[in-house]
Amino acid sequence: MSPAKKAAFAGVLAVFLLTWIKPMWPLEQALHSSLTVVGLAALWWVDRRWPLGGGAFAAICGFVALHCIGARWLYSNVPYEAWLQALTGWSPGAAFGWQRNHFDRLIHLLYGACFTPALAQLARHAWPALRGGQAFVLAVMMVMCSSLVYEWLEWGIALALSPEAAEAYNGQQGDVWDAHADMLLATIGSLLAWPLARRAPQ
Repeated sequence: MSPAKKAAFAGVLAVFLLTWIKPMWPLEQALHSSLTVVGLAALWWVDRRWPLGGGAFAAICGFVALHCIGARWLYSNVPYEAWLQALTGWSPGAAFGWQRNHFDRLIHLLYGACFTPALAQLARHAWPALRGGQAFVLAVMMVMCSSLVYEWLEWGIALALSPEAAEAYNGQQGDVWDAHADMLLATIGSLLAWPLARRAPQ
């Protein structure tokens, strides 16, 4: 693993640890963080077996770092509105008329954008005869399928929790189409990654 990758990985671990200082919702954050631990272990293992490009590796690390921030505030409570107003004086809620916290929407969009270049590279590792466009299509399909499986996972967890805890974990914020919007945004993010995926190492 290159020094740049090690630095990116160390940065994610630092963010993960910082978000666990005095957690506000320990149980729900732990549920979200379990995916973080599994994801980071998988990233380390995959990169050692099939080395990813530096940009693709850093994109995944950036996504996981933002996921850690979302997990701390259970997505629905991430105070990005207050942060942006303090830094720039601009309010996205007022500008766009938003009635809900959209940090979870951003994460699903970035999931597609940040994972697609790496998935396209892994597809080329697995099937060297694939052309760049074919690998990209497979990567988009993997993002779509994994997004569906994740929504099933959220639904399964919700069945095992109380209604209040399920709402806190899932962060639907009263939106009955939440799962559909999340999957659509992941797909859009994946499609937007085409310029990055086509320039990735073959």
